[in-house]
Amino acid sequence: MAPYMNHFKFLQTISFLYMLVVVNVIGSSLSHDEECSALFQFKQSIIHQDDVACAAYGSQVFHSWNNSFDCCSWEGVACSHDHDQYYVHVIGIDLSERSLCGHINSNSTLFNLVHLQRLNLSGNNFGDSQIPSEIGRLKQLRSLDLSYSGFSGQIPTEISQLIQLSSLDLSMSSLRLHNPSLKNLVQTLTGLEQLHLSGVDISSSVPHFLANFSSLRSIKLRNCFLQNEFPGAILELPKLQLLDLAYNTRLTGSFPEFHGNSLLEEVILFSTGFFGFIPESISHLKHLTVLSLSYCSFSGRIPRSLSNLTQLTILGLGDNKFTGSVPSLGSLLKLDVLVLNGNKFEKGRFPNWLGTLSKLSELYVSDTNTNSTEIPLFLSNLTKLNVLGMGENSLVGCLPSWLFNQTQLTSLSLQKNQLHGPIPNTFSSFKSLEYLALGKNNFSGRVELDMFLGLNKLQTLSLDYNMISLVVTNNYTNTSLPELVQLGLSSCNLKEFPSFLRFQNKLQVLILDDNKIDGLVPMWIWNNSRETLEGIYLSHNSITGFDQHPHLLPWTNLQVFFINNNQLRGQLPIPQQSIVIYSVAHNNLIGEIPAWICELKSLQLLDLSFNNMSGTLPSCLGILSNSLIALDLRQNNFQGKMLNAFLPGSQLKELDLSENRFSGQLPRSLMNCTNLEFLSLEDNSLHDVFPSWLGTLPRLQVLVLRSNKLHGPIDGSTAVSSRFPMLRIIDLSNNRFSGQLHHNYFTTWHAMSSGNLGVSSVMESNITSKHVLTNFTYSVTLIHKGVRTAYQHILTIDMSIDLSCNHFEGEIPESLQHLRGLQSLNLSNNHFTGRVLPSLWHLKNLEALDLSRNNLTGEIPQQLCNSVSFPSSMCHSTIYRGAYHKENSLIHLITTPTSGIPDCVDDLYPRNVRIIQRCQDFHQQAVCLNLFSQPKQLIGSSYSVELEVGWLLGLLSGTICIQRIVIRSQRVRTDG
Repeated sequence: MAPYMNHFKFLQTISFLYMLVVVNVIGSSLSHDEECSALFQFKQSIIHQDDVACAAYGSQVFHSWNNSFDCCSWEGVACSHDHDQYYVHVIGIDLSERSLCGHINSNSTLFNLVHLQRLNLSGNNFGDSQIPSEIGRLKQLRSLDLSYSGFSGQIPTEISQLIQLSSLDLSMSSLRLHNPSLKNLVQTLTGLEQLHLSGVDISSSVPHFLANFSSLRSIKLRNCFLQNEFPGAILELPKLQLLDLAYNTRLTGSFPEFHGNSLLEEVILFSTGFFGFIPESISHLKHLTVLSLSYCSFSGRIPRSLSNLTQLTILGLGDNKFTGSVPSLGSLLKLDVLVLNGNKFEKGRFPNWLGTLSKLSELYVSDTNTNSTEIPLFLSNLTKLNVLGMGENSLVGCLPSWLFNQTQLTSLSLQKNQLHGPIPNTFSSFKSLEYLALGKNNFSGRVELDMFLGLNKLQTLSLDYNMISLVVTNNYTNTSLPELVQLGLSSCNLKEFPSFLRFQNKLQVLILDDNKIDGLVPMWIWNNSRETLEGIYLSHNSITGFDQHPHLLPWTNLQVFFINNNQLRGQLPIPQQSIVIYSVAHNNLIGEIPAWICELKSLQLLDLSFNNMSGTLPSCLGILSNSLIALDLRQNNFQGKMLNAFLPGSQLKELDLSENRFSGQLPRSLMNCTNLEFLSLEDNSLHDVFPSWLGTLPRLQVLVLRSNKLHGPIDGSTAVSSRFPMLRIIDLSNNRFSGQLHHNYFTTWHAMSSGNLGVSSVMESNITSKHVLTNFTYSVTLIHKGVRTAYQHILTIDMSIDLSCNHFEGEIPESLQHLRGLQSLNLSNNHFTGRVLPSLWHLKNLEALDLSRNNLTGEIPQQLCNSVSFPSSMCHSTIYRGAYHKENSLIHLITTPTSGIPDCVDDLYPRNVRIIQRCQDFHQQAVCLNLFSQPKQLIGSSYSVELEVGWLLGLLSGTICIQRIVIRSQRVRTDG
């Protein structure tokens, strides 16, 4: 009996709990009439906005939402079907693309519709309001679409409670997903079929467990700031059809091996960090229609098996590191878009199979390492081609006649080739042309600008840097001209601003560099495109100022302003606060840096170099370093102490304050500039010890402190910590440094330690504004091979050490032998003692070596002679007291602190000494001489001496600093 009673009580308990649940559900659910009432109240909250326009839009959208009718008949509302009216519920709301605006508050009656299964509010503008957390009450939602709806802020945690969701789309709003993270948001949503979060700031990794979500069909996580490695197993999900991860530059990953059961149709990895080879097994993706891999880091050969993907319509492989030849893809007859540009293919001609892809509408083959060849004839078969990109390919010849039959073209890019001849007038037949780039070729002759201004759809025109003379008439009216967006007419022999510009109101970029324009910028130029112009390039002309002297540069959205190398006079032209790049170098500007500079919160590049500006620097420049990437103030008359206001988080990569009159110490706040790559403070009056603390900067590559009053040792301790790991160029010459260098001093200079210099490229940084990508290159002045040389570009393989004209002593450190990438070493005019290190022969890349004017002794090591390619006559020589002995035709200058030119001068081969410059050595008033193997002349005091010298250890690059020129006239030979 007892078991029976226990069983009965258990059933009673279960029944009671069931009744509680039913009562709770019924109590929390609305009747159908109540749901209709809730919808009507939601409508009222939308149309009764403070914004009159929002209210008007809402009234139009909700015109059918009338209480006189059942809400199931309202536009955008879906209901369940049931004979019993009580059990009919609102299960779907679709108000997409209705131009709704305003706010949805947390107390909105929308969230009382607990039976909702589909909610679509996409394509509206809900005023940057947050998604209310009450959305978590809609437990039965299967589809939630809030994309393009204007929501912002953190995505609420409560969405993770909607465990019935099969489709989640929050794309393209100003949302972020930090807490909860992507992992926390979706880990409970195991039934997801669509996960679309493109444009959401996720800033985290893609969770590995997504590879277990077997229902996933579509993943769109474009431009989400994703990080770290993408789980490759996700690509193997059995139902996955679409994967879009584009524009996540910090996301890495690689392809797995593919199998034959994949349903993938679109793989879009454009502009990510994906790398490695494309496997041959990619041919198993039989359903693939879109493969977009441009701007990644894929390498190796393009697999031949790609030719089996016959359903492909878009194939993007551009701007990777592919090598070898491009396999035949002539079987891909459905291709609509083919992108191959910007790879490292082996040199060759354009493949003939390109001419068989008759459905191609877009072909991008710029910068593909082709041989010098003409534009191939087989491209004339591509009669559906709308876009043709063939720039940077060493193309030669004239423009072929068949090209002008392709009048359907909307975009033609042939810039940076070697095409020549005239630019034919037949371009006037391209009535659909929107983009035309012919810049940086060898086109010549007179070109009628009217030919292009008759193309009404033209938006971009580039004729820069050819050998043409542009003929511009003045017979223009506003109605007859295209509405240009980008115009490039650099080096077109223009003598004035083209008059048609007075009718251009939509220009975003105007490039008129390197012409012959003089005088003032006319008022009608700066009265047009006031709201649209973002970049203006007027460098290398003879412009003196702006007509009517506007208080502010008039373009309200201007981001890029280049007017360097002109004849501007007076004060700095004042830009708008939108400015990102401001370059007025090489003009005649005067005055101090004004206070308004502190208001330019978006400024990334400020170049005021080579002017006549003066005064002290405003401290706000240090604060601006949180946005500034490059600050160049060299060769002005600035004075006082340097900035010492650089804040943590500084973005500064380049700082050049050289050739001014700064004094005092180096600013210690430079330690906050952890992104700094280039620092030049040469030719000032800085009085400080060596800034060893700069060695903690992890990216510093170039350090130039030449010609200051810096003093003391540079090796602060014998226990050398890791310092200057990326340093490639250092110049400390003409200071007062002293002391010994520890034998391990150079062991932490890791960037110079590799003997494999790799591929040479220009050291540069990129600055991106809205429509303009600007590369700025680093430049520096160095004493190279005895000559003061301005390097407009620094190569990534350049490696140099100059410690000359100081007071270093002791032996040359053994650790120099580890700097196997070193190309130039100058230790001259110091007090180094001991022998020349035989281990220097390890420096296989050394091109210039100067050890002169020291106290070195012993023989020149045979290994060094063999490795640095000295003449054989120089080897087997002996050095005495810093002098090269006279054996084997070697120069032997015995210079001590009190000697002048030695008595043996007239016994030398009497040709080849010349003055290069005055050494700025404050103790010795020295004269720097350079010795070469060809006859040069020395002019010192009132005497003229010619000396012939052979090769000299220290003369491959070297300057020899001697105290003074004292020559006895009776010993001077002037007869040659």
